[in-house]
Amino acid sequence: MESRLVSMTQQHPELEQEQAYILHAYECLEASRVGALKIRDLTSSGPGGTFQARLERNVFDENLVHRLEQLELGNAALVFGRIDRTSEYEDAVESFHIGRLAVADANREPVVVDWRAPVAEPFYRATGREQMGLLRRRHFVVEGPQLLALEDELFGEGHLGVGQDEGLGGDDPRQGLRGYSTLLTALGRSRTGQLGDIVATIQAEQDEIIRSPQAGVLVVQGGPGTGKTVVALHRAAYLLYTHRFPLEDQGVLVIGPNRVFLRYIERVLPSLGEAGVQQVILADLIPEVQFGLRESSNVARVKGNKRIAKVIDKAITDRERPLREDVQLPYGVGFVRLRAEESVQIIKAARRRYHRHNQARRYVENEVWAALAASFRSGADAEDIRDALTGTPEIRAVFERMWPVLTPAQLLHDLFGSKALLELAANGILPESDYLALYRERSESLDEVRWSNADAALLDEVRFLLGPRPRKSGKVDETDEIRTFGHIVVDEVQDLTPMQLRMVTRRSLSGSMTVVGDIAQATGPLAPNDWKDVLEHLPSRKTPRIVGLSVGYRIPAQIMELADKVMHAATPGLRAPRSVRDGDEVPIITTVESADALYEAVIARARVLLQQSGGGRTAIICPDDTIDQMSSALDAASVPHGRAQAAGLDENLSIVPASLAKGLELDDVIVVEPSAIVADDAQGLRLLYVTLTRSTRSLTVVHRMPLPDAML
Repeated sequence: MESRLVSMTQQHPELEQEQAYILHAYECLEASRVGALKIRDLTSSGPGGTFQARLERNVFDENLVHRLEQLELGNAALVFGRIDRTSEYEDAVESFHIGRLAVADANREPVVVDWRAPVAEPFYRATGREQMGLLRRRHFVVEGPQLLALEDELFGEGHLGVGQDEGLGGDDPRQGLRGYSTLLTALGRSRTGQLGDIVATIQAEQDEIIRSPQAGVLVVQGGPGTGKTVVALHRAAYLLYTHRFPLEDQGVLVIGPNRVFLRYIERVLPSLGEAGVQQVILADLIPEVQFGLRESSNVARVKGNKRIAKVIDKAITDRERPLREDVQLPYGVGFVRLRAEESVQIIKAARRRYHRHNQARRYVENEVWAALAASFRSGADAEDIRDALTGTPEIRAVFERMWPVLTPAQLLHDLFGSKALLELAANGILPESDYLALYRERSESLDEVRWSNADAALLDEVRFLLGPRPRKSGKVDETDEIRTFGHIVVDEVQDLTPMQLRMVTRRSLSGSMTVVGDIAQATGPLAPNDWKDVLEHLPSRKTPRIVGLSVGYRIPAQIMELADKVMHAATPGLRAPRSVRDGDEVPIITTVESADALYEAVIARARVLLQQSGGGRTAIICPDDTIDQMSSALDAASVPHGRAQAAGLDENLSIVPASLAKGLELDDVIVVEPSAIVADDAQGLRLLYVTLTRSTRSLTVVHRMPLPDAML
């Protein structure tokens, strides 16, 4: 492949011409924005007209708002490439500039082609063997509207060499990369604390995943630095472009492992013109409860096991209880009676007729009123009985025993707060040691209860089984129903438990999902060893597809060499990604003799990295229980720093607990006490592998304890 990077000098005869074209594209974009605003003002000038006219005007206005959101590029480049290809007309060449979204001039002639359009596909996929009609592929190195450099790839005899460039393969991972110099330029830029898009440098194996069909579950296996997260987000953007209707109405959901991660990825989709995608952690999907409880990995393991679903189902059934004895209630000048045997039959009938608990409450009430009316000596109307007895303590006690209206929080609070209820629900399903591990003292009120991350899936299971609560009118509250989505993206899926995967599956409208992860980085309480362990809990309407990303773009080869040792020790059967670039230095391993010396060494290295960073992001990754001590040491040394939290990595230097490092991308990383990181987690070696693979530039390891054998 012939490829050259031309700097911003007079070396390339078309540099000024391309710069002028890019500026013209921005002018057309601004004209589109102004025109859309004017039309929006016209359509919002008043409420008059027919109902149909108002409806059409509102729909049009919504579409305009969405378009305006698409046009908010920020500092992202509008145009990043060009393709020249043979035309259907003899000896003619047609050119297309490729960018983030489609832009047209005043005559509706295309100026920029959306990167997702079919005509743009050769920009990412063409090879010497499969030229896809290309004569030239041009990559721009840009900062906003400013063109800094050009890189040309020429096709045909004497250039790419027909049949020689077959794409990725062979021993050299750089073979088949598109726009290699442009790619290296992008990879070499300092990090900002937030994930950037890769729309200008998407490689062929990534593009194949992005443009794959929507139906079914697509599993993307990728080691650290392969771009699996950003590929999944670009696929979401692509599907929204190609299936705008109905996906825009059905919704797209992105699920991340923690809030630090969500903050890290939040700009990717808006930079691609898709601002309406919901991005959440699983706990965000559970309304009306407070999270924050920390619990042991053993309890999280029990709560993650799929058998807990049977326990929950049984716990609900246990709250559907017949009367112990007949109930007699005063009515008029006599009494009405509900016999215990009648309550048994009512409960059995309710279970047969309804699959969800709360939906059966109205039926149970009606049957109780009918039985009471039938028991009156001279006969009585059920509605009269209802009017007379509704709200009395006695009848409330009857319904509360036979078929209480329950909320997920109520049911689990009661269950976890009673060893007797736990035994009743779990005996024969879970070992005694497991279900007793779930016990915790009851709180005075539900408002005081704090739930763990593992509880989210259990609360969701209960919510599904209970169904919506009935309103006073007897109708169900539809807002209580679990919302479904047309497409779901799940990152770090290998860390989700079977119960959490059930929770995700419940939100899938049609089984369309993109799930990404790396088995070698699995650190959850029930870490899988194979993708089949994950897929058995996901939708199966279509045969799932598993695709792999084999090339590591982010991590220098020298760092991957050290990380590979740990990966092979943790997961011997897996293959590490191949790095496409070398770093400037090998990992630095510093051994100290005391705790004080450890902090001094970390601080000294942090100061050096901050001086060299050029505004990039440096992280100190520590065992979770040492974060406070490390922060205090930095404060004492007057080293400005932040902590990884929901706000993100906003400081040039951040302290990151090892448990939150997954998915992050940083310029420089200092890993502290690898042996403690390993010891703190059931999947400690895998967690260490994660921490060692966060850096794009340099890795420093500081330790007092002996290094794990896997690092030697």
